[in-house]
Amino acid sequence: MISQIQAYIIMFLTGGFLYCGIEILYRGYSHISMLIAGGICFLLVGVVEGILGTTASIISQMLWCGIMITMVELIVGIIVNKHMNLNVWDYSGEQYNFKGQICLLYSNIWFLLSCPMILLHDYMKYMLLGIQIPHYKIF
Repeated sequence: MISQIQAYIIMFLTGGFLYCGIEILYRGYSHISMLIAGGICFLLVGVVEGILGTTASIISQMLWCGIMITMVELIVGIIVNKHMNLNVWDYSGEQYNFKGQICLLYSNIWFLLSCPMILLHDYMKYMLLGIQIPHYKIF
């Protein structure tokens, strides 16, 4: 077995590279800040699961993960796009955006993508740390 620190570094990098990969597939490029944001989000998937407990449905986990990812995107956007002026993304042209940093469309996409991320996160905890995979219920 590897140490917990090593496992969480692997999970952080997995989440970061997946986040960047999604962006590259969607818009053709990404940014190092998205690697950091994706890694943080992937680790926070486990935090959401820990807070909700083992009785939470996959739908409720997806809802909270979607909200959490949107909040991370807002915080990173304010830092990277507004304070550092790197202009990595701008959702100003999207409906229901907030300061051009988040919008309803992408929040819904994060909700949908959080399901495979929850499953991958649990599988990685099992493979890297030997933590039992939970039993899932849809509702």
